[in-house]
This record gives sequence, C-alpha cells and structure tokens, in this order.
Amino acid sequence: MSKHKVIVLDPVSQEGIQALIDHDDFEVTRQEGLTEAQIIDIIHDFDAVIVRSQTTVTKRIIQHAKNLKMIARAGVGVDNIDIDAATKHGVIVVNAPEGNTISATEHTLAMMLSMARDIPEAYKELTGGTWNRSAHKGVELYGKTLGIIGAGKIGFGVARRAKSFGMKIVAFDPYLSDEKARDNEITKMEVDEVAAAADFVTVHTPLTPQTKGIIGADFFRRCKKEGIYVINVARGGIVDEDALLEALDAGIVKGAALDVFVTEPPENTALLNHRRTVVTPHLGASTTEAQQKVAVSVSKEIIEYFIDNKITHAVNAPRVSSSVNEELKPYMSIVKHLGQFGIQLLDAPPQEIKLKYHGDIAVDDTSILTRTFVTHLLEPHFGEEVNIINALYYLNELDVTYKVEKKAKADGYTNYLEIELINGNEHVTLGASTIPGYGERLVKINDYPIDFKPEENILIIEHTDRPGIIGELGALLGEHQVNIASMQLARLSKEGDAMVLFTLDNPPAEETHRKIEDIMNIHKVHTIQLKN
Repeated sequence: MSKHKVIVLDPVSQEGIQALIDHDDFEVTRQEGLTEAQIIDIIHDFDAVIVRSQTTVTKRIIQHAKNLKMIARAGVGVDNIDIDAATKHGVIVVNAPEGNTISATEHTLAMMLSMARDIPEAYKELTGGTWNRSAHKGVELYGKTLGIIGAGKIGFGVARRAKSFGMKIVAFDPYLSDEKARDNEITKMEVDEVAAAADFVTVHTPLTPQTKGIIGADFFRRCKKEGIYVINVARGGIVDEDALLEALDAGIVKGAALDVFVTEPPENTALLNHRRTVVTPHLGASTTEAQQKVAVSVSKEIIEYFIDNKITHAVNAPRVSSSVNEELKPYMSIVKHLGQFGIQLLDAPPQEIKLKYHGDIAVDDTSILTRTFVTHLLEPHFGEEVNIINALYYLNELDVTYKVEKKAKADGYTNYLEIELINGNEHVTLGASTIPGYGERLVKINDYPIDFKPEENILIIEHTDRPGIIGELGALLGEHQVNIASMQLARLSKEGDAMVLFTLDNPPAEETHRKIEDIMNIHKVHTIQLKN
C-alpha cells in the first residue's frame, strides 16, 4: 500500500508533527517559502498540505492539486485558504481552534495589564533617557468590572484569571445559560448593559454579521462617564476602529489594547499611534506551546481522516452530492430553513432541541439532516465557522442538548419533520413536510396549523383576532412600500389568539416594524429572512 503524502509549506513545530512523521502510513515533506508557481509544480503529488499564515492556498493551487484531499491550517483563521475552491474540488479544510486557547487567554491579560499600567509608554520614555514617573499613573484591576463579549473557552479563561485579580465579571453571550453563569460567578447581561457596567471590556467572539462592530458608537454612548478600557485579541472588525478612535479622542475610552485589526498590517495609523493604545501584531497565538499544540492538532486530524475517515475540525463541508442519500435531498432545504426560521423566532438561543422524523424518512440515516439543521441554527452566532462537520461539536461546547425521535408513521403526511426549541419557559415548534406538486411546506408554527412555502422575506404577526386588523396591516405595509406576495391567517378560536403570515417582496424597515407593533391587539411581530 502506498503512503499518504503530506507537504508542510510553512514553519510548523517539528515536535508537533512528529506523530505524522513517525507514522508508517505517511510520508512527510517540508518545503517552506515557495512561490505559488513553485507550489503548483509539485502539489499534484500530495494528498494533504499543512500551512500556517505565510502561504496562501489559492484557487490555482487547488486546481492543480489532483490528489489533494485535505488542507490543514495549523491555527484558527483560514483567511489564507480559498475555501470555496477547496469545497468545489472536494478538499476538506481543517484548522486547530483549540490549540491557542491558553495563549490567547494569557495575551488578553497581558494586554490588559500593560494598558492599565501604561507599560509601553513608560518603557519607551525610560529607554529614551526620560525618567518621568508622574506621567504614567495607572489603574488597579482590583475591584473593577470586566465585561466579556463572548463567553466561550477563551472568554471563560479570561474570566477565571481576572477573578484572581479581584475583578467582577459581567458577560454577554447568547448561549451562556443562567446555570453556567451562576456556577462561574458571572452576571449575564445584554450588550448595552455590559457597556453601562464595565470598567474594562474584552471581546472573544467570531467575526460575524451579528458581531461586526458590536463595540462601536452605540456601545461607547452607553459607557460610564468615568470611561472604559477596551481589549481585542479576537478578530479585527468586532471593534469599530473609527468609533474607537473618536471615543479615545473624546476621553470616553481611556485606553485600548489591540492585537487584531480590520486590515493587517493595519492601515489606521491614527489609531495605531494614539497615545492611549497598546498594540501588538496579532500575537494571540504566538507562543511556543500554542504552535506545538496546533501542529499536534492538525497532525492528529490528518491521521484520523486518512486512517479512520474521521473529521473533527473541518471548516467546510463535503459536497452534498457525495454524502447525501437521494431520498434525503428534498429535505436538505427543509431542515436548512427550519434552522434559520427557528432561531429567528426565539428571543434567546435554545438550551434544548428536539427533532422528530416521522414517516418514510424515519427509516433513513437522518444524521446529515440533523447536522444541517444545527448548522443553520448556529450560523448567526458562529458565521462560516460552523458547518455540517463540526455543528454537533459546537452544540456540545455550548451545553445545548438535543434529542432525535423517529416514528414510522406520520399522521396525515408521508413524511413529517418537526423541531422544538426550548429555552426556559420559551418554546418554539415548527413542523414541515413535502407535499406532491407543491414541494417544501411549513405546516405548523407552535399550536397553529398552517400551509405555506418558505420564502426569502416572511412577516409573522401574533395578535388577538378582531375585525379589521388584517386590513390595517395591509394598508400599513402598502403605505411603507412593502409588497405582499402571499398571506395566510391561522387562529385557535373565534376572536381569540391568531397569527397572520405574509410573504413579502422586500423586507420591512425598522420603522415599519415599530408601527406594526403599535396597532391595537398586536402581541408580537417577527421579521424572518431565509437564505437559499
């Protein structure tokens, strides 16, 4: 049997890949500092490639890599890999999301302490020949409140260490349970509450549309009048750099410690050179131990994939055509929409998930449907980091439980899928099926029986049934230039609770949303947007 050939294109810890080197089924080659053309000349011979951040794995490289099955990034970010090209060519991309946890945690504390005690400026002056103690008065961490945006592994690591300094911890994370917060002496808050309470704030989330600029002008307007200190060792863009610069100049932000930037190397020289900023060139994972850990992680990933066909930390998904049974293909769109739909109906992310597969579909292996549903449920929180390979891993990390029920009989349907999302007293139930001649249909929302095809823009309004309310809604939408494509009314009893669903040509603006809420007998308004 021929060996699996692996090429290492960037400086990677030798100790970290030793298990791969010593494995009888692998042949490892190290060639660093190659140009794209040089890589193209040799890449066709290899089954796997390991990179860090120096080498960019381009579309052209992937197109010439006829035998390539895996690209392993010895680190977290995969910005230097063409994920779309890899996915198109059936190449799995993996990373090492846990290898830098300790290093990023410790770097956050190092940045916070350096900023609090003005160490960089004091060092600069003293080594320049100036002894000026009075110019570098710092602040203590003891007794201060640390706000954490994103309470994952790194966020929790920072919290534990900050508590040893005598800091109080408040945190925002939509998946942080009350029990976990209580057990770790953390006060759960919304983002605006963190802004009002914190003396220091640090961010530890992925960069997604929901987290981009989450520390920005609105956040700074809510801060204590005494000011706040900001730390970002996560991703550039989570902190709005322009708003941060304005807040520094205005004295709202008393100090900023930044390891990551929107553009790297950073182009915002005014922010970079500001008197009250402490900056480092993306060093969060730059420790000897972290580099060894990420190398060990990707080596293990490569061995497990080629020997046991097991993948843990993929950042892209296999092509559907090679992994989905023909009978399940019609349901891939349904579970995707159920995930997107359900998370938008909840006020807070679920702590428990129940999935039901009833009818003919119950005899199939539905694991890929479950993974697809969870992927799209978690997508607003994790962005492109979550996929069908790692979705259940992330669910476990968030302490969200899930249960799958299968029954061979589906009342009234050949096939029926139902999901229930539970968070404390909040429950959302969605039922769906495929109907011959009509395709994908949503047939249940909570206790309401319905029948409509999911579309891109959906408006759901819960209300008390009364004469004229539908006319008022239609008139208001028309007044705001929102065109109705279809409408369905569901109710539980005459003049009782009811629900109206509109599919729209364009999403309503926030002002429209607010005016709908002001209509008499309207209880709740949900604006749902689905992606294909």
